[in-house]
Amino acid sequence: MSKKRVLFVGETWSVIKLHTKGFDVVALGGYEDYSSYFTEPMKEFEDIEISHIPNHLVMGQFPQTPEQLKLFDVVIISDCGRNTLTMYPDMFTVPMGPDRVQLIADYVRKGGSLIMVGGYLNYQGYQGKGNYHGSAIEEVLPVDILDRDDRVERTDGVRVNVLKPDHPVLKGIPKEWPLFLGYHEIIPKKGSEVLASVDDDPFIVVGEIEKGRSMAFGSDMCPHWGEDFVKWDYYGQFWYQAIQWLTK
Repeated sequence: MSKKRVLFVGETWSVIKLHTKGFDVVALGGYEDYSSYFTEPMKEFEDIEISHIPNHLVMGQFPQTPEQLKLFDVVIISDCGRNTLTMYPDMFTVPMGPDRVQLIADYVRKGGSLIMVGGYLNYQGYQGKGNYHGSAIEEVLPVDILDRDDRVERTDGVRVNVLKPDHPVLKGIPKEWPLFLGYHEIIPKKGSEVLASVDDDPFIVVGEIEKGRSMAFGSDMCPHWGEDFVKWDYYGQFWYQAIQWLTK
């Protein structure tokens, strides 16, 4: 069986907590890995193989050459900021290393596939720290990214409006989606295809860039924005169909 190889980047972070108990302060450390919200449901599909690089290892382990990146059919960036993809562990070496943001863009143009998922460190993100506006990756996405904090926080929950239910990414998936607690304000590029929206804002956008394809998913594939999304019976099927469309 020929497998589609997916390089999944991000969805992890280290945690430092200070518990103040009267006079005493106790420092606690920890590590959160939300990648399992995606990788576990995808185990159902035998023709998908996922390689995950957690955020703290991206600087040292993300592919540095076109040959290394071509081993994968799809790259998914989820809550991994541009700085993490740009920098290397030894920042005091000149040159530090290849421009991996440009490498991803070239990979898509030559036939690769890219999914950018929402989150505090994607698109422009929380306080602009995602920082993908003006980048080579933005050039190969089907959307333009704002130059400011682009989050739309909706604590009341928002409903997804499916616009093209017969598109291969959405075919067979109910129009009734779970609520989301937020998303990014993104702008579809000319020639792209908006598959779903939230009110008047694009939510799922796909497009073709030279020989490759890309998809912008406006919200999170994990909590907190996707708290109910990850529990949805069609969560895995949606991502599977997205991968299938992107790689054809």
